[in-house]
Amino acid sequence: MDIIKVYKGEDIKKLLNQRSPILMVDTFEAVNDEVCIAGLTINADNMFCVNGGFKEPGLIEHIAQSASAFVTYRAIQTQGDQNPLLGFIGEVKKFKLQSPLPCAGSELSTTITIQSVVMNITMFSAETRVGDSVVATCQMKLSV
Repeated sequence: MDIIKVYKGEDIKKLLNQRSPILMVDTFEAVNDEVCIAGLTINADNMFCVNGGFKEPGLIEHIAQSASAFVTYRAIQTQGDQNPLLGFIGEVKKFKLQSPLPCAGSELSTTITIQSVVMNITMFSAETRVGDSVVATCQMKLSV
């Protein structure tokens, strides 16, 4: 797959309204119109790290922010809107933790695949990996 656009560092703030300490995406790659890959390097001082382990709510927040960044990226491409969209989690389904929780220092890589868009609701699937290991999968609805 060809990567269309990469955001990292301060550029992430062009796609997301969140700021430290709740910002849970530090890289974003638009692969095509339906798929993106977003990442997060987990710092030991991350608010979702407890005793060096990154907890499930952090994974869900990372996935939601990855999808929100993708929805904003798509709005920039199609409508020229340069402001991050404010997204809300509408539903989380089939969340499955498939390996031990990642620890501080781990690099999350989440693939977001859009399943459908109905009005302002985007339905997508997500797969989060650390290296070659799948950490979590889910389906989510995001309203913007």
